[in-house]
Amino acid sequence: MIRSMTGFGRKQAPWQDGSVLVEIRAVNHRFLEIACRLPRALSAHEDAFKKAVQQRCARGRIDMTVTIQSGKGRAGTVNLDQTLAKQYHRALRTLKSSLKLAGSIDVALIAGLRDVLSISDQPTDDPKLAKLAHELVVEALDDLANMRDREGAALAKDMKGRLQSMRDHRTAIEKRSPKLIEEMFERMKQRIEKLLGGDPPDLPRLHQELAIYADRGDITEEIVRLDSHMIQFEQQLNRAESVGKTLDFLLQEMGREINTIGSKANDAEIAAHVIHMKAELERVREQVQNVE
Repeated sequence: MIRSMTGFGRKQAPWQDGSVLVEIRAVNHRFLEIACRLPRALSAHEDAFKKAVQQRCARGRIDMTVTIQSGKGRAGTVNLDQTLAKQYHRALRTLKSSLKLAGSIDVALIAGLRDVLSISDQPTDDPKLAKLAHELVVEALDDLANMRDREGAALAKDMKGRLQSMRDHRTAIEKRSPKLIEEMFERMKQRIEKLLGGDPPDLPRLHQELAIYADRGDITEEIVRLDSHMIQFEQQLNRAESVGKTLDFLLQEMGREINTIGSKANDAEIAAHVIHMKAELERVREQVQNVE
């Protein structure tokens, strides 16, 4: 069964006196695009997390957020960059001397400068933390896949219903088509007889020409091709792999056949059925934009 491109997955597990939370959101996109927001302690594992997404998703915009939450009363780890602090101190002393400035260069001033002091919730390069985060990513992807499957089933049900509506209109057009050719033949014959003021001199030749003209309005081939496209479309709805682009192509071909039927038939009754078919086709097209 087809899958939707939209979905959400969330998993959380305890870590020390806090927890690790993974949230994955997916929305429509022509291709697969992955964005990861990771804490510094897990930034080195971004490629591994993206690879896990690529193994489960073929299309869509995927936003993954991994958060390390500290427990109550737990302070983060304070990191001091002494080398950077010394460079700041030397630079400030040089500036003070060259500009003959007053004032002292104290600890408060140095500590307030950028990146001298930083706070992290977890130490870096913790293999146990990385393993736990990866497990949570896989589980969140399972939740995401389940939601996409459920939405895909709902989309397939809706599109099958609209496809059946199109088939009903197509059946009505097929029933109308033979009568349309006969009416076209008789209408043209009456016009010619009216112009000539009586029976034409070469009646068999006239019948032959009128038959050729009427045959130009025959829509049998278009109906057959439309049937073929609809059958292929419904078959694609039952496939598990990514079929969104294939469905979009089939919709284009179906639209082309429906337009040709409307232009060739040149009949008010058929035109009404064509309008309904095109309306259903557009609704199906909107749904296909959500299919992976």
